[in-house]
Amino acid sequence: MTETIDSTTASGSGSDAPSAPAGAPVATPTPEPALPGQGPGGEVVGGARMVGLARPTGAKPLPKDISAHGWVIADLDARDVLAARNPHGRYPPASTQKWLTALTLLPKLDKRKQVICSYPDVDVDGTKVGLVQYGRYSVDLLFQAMLMASANDAANMLARVAGSVPRTVAAMNATARSIQAYDTHAATPSGLDGPRQLTSAYDLALIGRADLARADFRKYTAQKLGMIPAQGAKYHAFQFANDNKLLYNYPGAFGGKNGFTDAAHHSFIGAAKHGNRRLIVTMMYGEHKPDNIASQAGRLLDWGFALPQTAAAVGTLVPPAAATASPSASASPSGSPAAAAAQTDVAGNGSPASAIALLGAAALAVLLGALAVRMLRRRA
Repeated sequence: MTETIDSTTASGSGSDAPSAPAGAPVATPTPEPALPGQGPGGEVVGGARMVGLARPTGAKPLPKDISAHGWVIADLDARDVLAARNPHGRYPPASTQKWLTALTLLPKLDKRKQVICSYPDVDVDGTKVGLVQYGRYSVDLLFQAMLMASANDAANMLARVAGSVPRTVAAMNATARSIQAYDTHAATPSGLDGPRQLTSAYDLALIGRADLARADFRKYTAQKLGMIPAQGAKYHAFQFANDNKLLYNYPGAFGGKNGFTDAAHHSFIGAAKHGNRRLIVTMMYGEHKPDNIASQAGRLLDWGFALPQTAAAVGTLVPPAAATASPSASASPSGSPAAAAAQTDVAGNGSPASAIALLGAAALAVLLGALAVRMLRRRA
């Protein structure tokens, strides 16, 4: 499906509507877990209240006219979920997927490297920043274009530079497992709709928290303007802008990402700081009605900042899997080296790069069998 930034869609619903409103898409099953919000042990990830609509007892009413079918507002530092609606409901991510792509590839790629654009990069569907075939660009610029201008050409190029699109997608899924984002299944690096590709507002909050722990990511997501360099005499240099409206219209905003596809409707991630408090809001399957999704996110942030910090949380953003594992554990519950590699603290105590490395080692072991070789070739 073609991805755009502004589109007229169906009318939304209020934030206090039932958690499964009429017209909501039927989520297609993903390989893991068996049920939305279910961790490896069968528990509801983030707490028992991470279903339906949850807000603290005695808190003021939630904002009206929030169209998203699933949303979360949480404290980035305390990891408290302040309120949520259908937080583990699975929906297509659209371009909010690019935050998972960044979380996976930022530790892996040398941002100073100059790379050459290929035809498959410029031929990708949806929103593009305007890279040209045979153009030479830095990896740093590609991250800017992907995260600021939602550039699918830049996302595809980064995935290819990292090895290939399929290898990058596999690493993205390992990264999701490593931070306990069990609702998430990636199929494309850009967020264009793909087979069984789904995530949840809760998982987007986990991904966002891990991303925003990185100084390089914070620089990209807060940057307002970038420049594509000239490519010979034919293609002149031009400027591009960050398309996150929250950056321009909400005091204290320091990052975010919007997305749209026909299947996903509007999705959004936003982060802001007031005083010493940093909040994140994530929204899925929303509409630009009665106003745009960024304005709706701003109202949820206003509600969150007005909530006393002593208010009881309705849930928690769980730590990465490595932080919850036994110190003596050398492998994940599945026992595979690739799964063990996913037990990495990407929020500050480690990096998804190790997951990528061990996934590569596991793939190399499989290549020793002739049958596996043929299977891998068919998938490529």
